[in-house]
Amino acid sequence: MTSKIAAPHGTIAASDIREHHWLLRLAPRPVRPYLRLIRIDRPIGTWLLLFPCWWGMTLAAGAAGRWPDPASAILFAIGALVMRGAGCTYNDIVDRDVDARVARTATRPIASGEIPVSRAWVFLVGQLLIGLLVLVQFNGFTVALGAASLLLVAAYPFMKRITYWPQAWLGLTFNWGALMGWAAQTGSLDPPAVWLYLAGLAWTLGYDTIYAHQDKEDDALVGVKSTALRLGAHTRPWLAGFYAAATGLMVVSVAAAGLAWPAYLGCAAAAAHLAWQVITLDPDDPDNCLARFRANRIVGWLFLAGLLGAIAAG
Repeated sequence: MTSKIAAPHGTIAASDIREHHWLLRLAPRPVRPYLRLIRIDRPIGTWLLLFPCWWGMTLAAGAAGRWPDPASAILFAIGALVMRGAGCTYNDIVDRDVDARVARTATRPIASGEIPVSRAWVFLVGQLLIGLLVLVQFNGFTVALGAASLLLVAAYPFMKRITYWPQAWLGLTFNWGALMGWAAQTGSLDPPAVWLYLAGLAWTLGYDTIYAHQDKEDDALVGVKSTALRLGAHTRPWLAGFYAAATGLMVVSVAAAGLAWPAYLGCAAAAAHLAWQVITLDPDDPDNCLARFRANRIVGWLFLAGLLGAIAAG
């Protein structure tokens, strides 16, 4: 459940910050606002950015009949942590005025004035430099591919102002790692990676629509858009469609890569979990939405386990 803490102007906000997270308790007090800025207390965003990377590299390795490179897996983990933090920082700089008017986000460090915007920009540059150091460890094609993703990242915070489908743009952005994971193993892009990227796009349309239902009333008041507002009472059938497309495209990517039968079990297990999300979702209960959004980490592990099982089965 979200905690209730004081927000600006004496209001009470349903904050999404987990003030009692052990990392925040142990960190020096001056560092804590920056850890909250990068959502260190809410790692689900890092997982959702990381899994497409791991999927892509494992799919490529399986297609070549070998295990994925452990060093690359570690680099992607570091990169996902840093770049998710950079994305949060940039998003909060751009959205600071909107966040200050939304109950769930009003106490975020930039929106509340705890971190000045000038310092946030410096912090962002530092994160991007670390991300660059990670990126240049890969082959040249992957480096170029990673650099290209910054165009998607830069545009994302503005999408909610111009379209009811910002979740689609987030899908294009968050699943870029599927292409990079494949490229890191092969130095190229091939159809299985593209199918996997599209699977991730459909997956993100689903889970971020669930996430957006937490803010739909405030979003409507402040004038920003989302699929939660666009789909409204019809969210459940659309969500079923998004998730069906995601799992179907996972199957296509596995087939295109020529992986063994355990990969299909991974697809089936992921599909079953996604079906549970659709069936049990209550779009009008923020706690229910947040729990199902966070549960997508399980989807990531299930599909990855299937890909690794396919490699083990030969």
